[in-house]
Amino acid sequence: VWVQACSCRMGEIGAARGAFLWGTAAVYLCAFASLYTQIPGLYGREGILPVRRMLPFTGKPLLDQLTDSPTLLWLCPWLGLDTEQGMELICLLGIGLSITALLVKPLRDCFIFACLWFLYLSLYQVGQVFLYFQWDSLLLETGFLAILVAPLHLQKWRAAPTRLHDGVTFWLVRWLFFRLMFASGVVKLTSRCPTWWGLTALTYHYETQCIPTAASWFAHQVPGWLHKFSVVIVFVLETVVPLLFFAPTRRLRLFAFYTQVLLQILIIITGNYNFFNLLTIVLGFSLLDDRHFHYWSRRGKKQIPESWSRTLQAWIIGLTELAVFVTLVYGTIHYFGLSVNWEKRMIESKIVFTFHEFTRWLKIVTPLTMWIGVLSLGWEIFTSLLSSLMVKGFIAKFWATSQWALFAAAAAAMFAISLVPYTFIEYEASSNLRPEIRRLYDMVDRYQLVNSYGLFRRMTGVGGRLEVVVEGSYDGQRWTEIEFMYKPGNLSVPPPLVAPHQPRLDWQMWFAALGDHRHSPWFTSFIHRLLQGKKNVVRLVQVDETKYAFSNKPPTYIRAQLYKYWYTIHKTGSTLNDWWTREHGGEFFPSVTLGDPNLESLLREHGFKDKVPPKRTVKDVLPSILKLSREHVEPYSGEQVVWGLYFAVLFISLLKALINRKAKGSQLKPGSKRPEGKDVSSGGEVDADGRRKEFRRSEGKVRLPTEEQSPENVRRRK
Repeated sequence: VWVQACSCRMGEIGAARGAFLWGTAAVYLCAFASLYTQIPGLYGREGILPVRRMLPFTGKPLLDQLTDSPTLLWLCPWLGLDTEQGMELICLLGIGLSITALLVKPLRDCFIFACLWFLYLSLYQVGQVFLYFQWDSLLLETGFLAILVAPLHLQKWRAAPTRLHDGVTFWLVRWLFFRLMFASGVVKLTSRCPTWWGLTALTYHYETQCIPTAASWFAHQVPGWLHKFSVVIVFVLETVVPLLFFAPTRRLRLFAFYTQVLLQILIIITGNYNFFNLLTIVLGFSLLDDRHFHYWSRRGKKQIPESWSRTLQAWIIGLTELAVFVTLVYGTIHYFGLSVNWEKRMIESKIVFTFHEFTRWLKIVTPLTMWIGVLSLGWEIFTSLLSSLMVKGFIAKFWATSQWALFAAAAAAMFAISLVPYTFIEYEASSNLRPEIRRLYDMVDRYQLVNSYGLFRRMTGVGGRLEVVVEGSYDGQRWTEIEFMYKPGNLSVPPPLVAPHQPRLDWQMWFAALGDHRHSPWFTSFIHRLLQGKKNVVRLVQVDETKYAFSNKPPTYIRAQLYKYWYTIHKTGSTLNDWWTREHGGEFFPSVTLGDPNLESLLREHGFKDKVPPKRTVKDVLPSILKLSREHVEPYSGEQVVWGLYFAVLFISLLKALINRKAKGSQLKPGSKRPEGKDVSSGGEVDADGRRKEFRRSEGKVRLPTEEQSPENVRRRK
């Protein structure tokens, strides 16, 4: 009975697995579509960072080139495409496969996700600074896990059943979710950032984040004590609650899931972090099971009377969960000095532990979480083995056991190499790892299978949000600001809502403002392209050319000034005219013009003076299709393209559901043939002879046949 219970438990993640795969496909769709709209300006032959520089001709065989840099763009010469067109083709293929996976459940298998992963990896390899974000690495790691989680079921046009080893591979998603959240909380304290230790980080966060939303202005206006209390909640959700991901009881895992989802939703409302928050929520599905999904859809099974032993077990579990919640609340109050000041009507808070006490705690917890991972994964592997051994039939048992051995070994290997980036948060645990694990990690590092994470390590902009303002002029005397679509500039323009699209130029402008322009070589190329009036680069600044200050003629001079921005402070009875206030902070990039010796020197220094190859005029079908696709997309911004695709998928899904509903309704008409294996009248399953597998009971008694159903009447009709 115990072994049979383990087998049943392994089949309880089918809906959660399906939601994870569907969500991963949705994030892939956003990532490919968002990047596709920006390729000409970022990576085109006359873009900011021409991608042709990343794949020079070496004369090596194709296999050696793929080994050095695993990207499909090496195949572009074989297809008659340049590298920019190759990137566009990869994005279009990724969009098509993502939509297919979203709409057709039987094709949501490991082959499709392997293609999506390698397509995005091909872009990542040549994306340079515009693709080196943590969420790009997170998408690649999540996408690789989706290959292991998804079934291979292309031989039949129906959804694949849950496999006995699904619990093993799906556990890796939970481990990734834990590493992401736990590391994000730990690095805030190990960085010794005074704003995190002083609980004042959110006082600056809303106005200093890369691309804020309008809602962040209102969040910035709340009292300071509420900002500090919010930081306490963030620490608890990112350092303590992730430990509950491996809790043995459902309610603790559900509590952890909903608290993490709430955190991500609040981040989405107050900040434009593209698809990162959506991907984090998708990882959270690993904490759910079919029982909870059935509760959402109101298809849960009716509760049956429980024995006294089950009642006692439920009481013990309930008391244990209550103890965990009480400990969590008490620890939060104790270690963050929470107290209520009734006179001022506020909650006071402060960190009462020291940095050295925290590092000692981290030295204990980091190896402990590694062993928790070992035991949790070991339990999943063990129960999966028992389920495989209980399969009837020698061939079926051999096949199930072989799959178990393969995927258990893959899961163990993935867990082992993930310990290398995970232990970056604690030096002693990292130094104690075996050298074999490090060698294995070095072998697969280029494929982005596992990565280290840690968001918002330090809070920037404490003295004001640094912002680069680009200005153009025709005479060098009267300057006009060049306004971007998304990043702050005009004081009276409200912050936009951009997510899940990521305007990668605007993001890099935020990073460029944190240092000297020489630390961001791409900025020199960006200024050069604006002086040349390259339309593809201008479209990164403004899709609508009428809003670009120099749409008729490129500026003769361009310079960049550094400003400090602050949110305006709302006062009672005042009206909101400006969202921002600013103060000049100095020069960021000197005034230059085409042919300027200073500009030419910087271009040569950063390697941007190579001769642009002439544009090939190819009349093949594939380049023509790519050109036609680009012409149709050009008038629209990135977020319009992304949301347009999402709404198209939603419309097709609703249309499919409506057609299926009508088809099922037609089967209920008189004379229609009942499909074998299904009871269309009641939805219950039937056997091959059309007989119900379950007997209806009424008040504990079997229903008696009516007069019309009596054997005599049946014979008379025959």
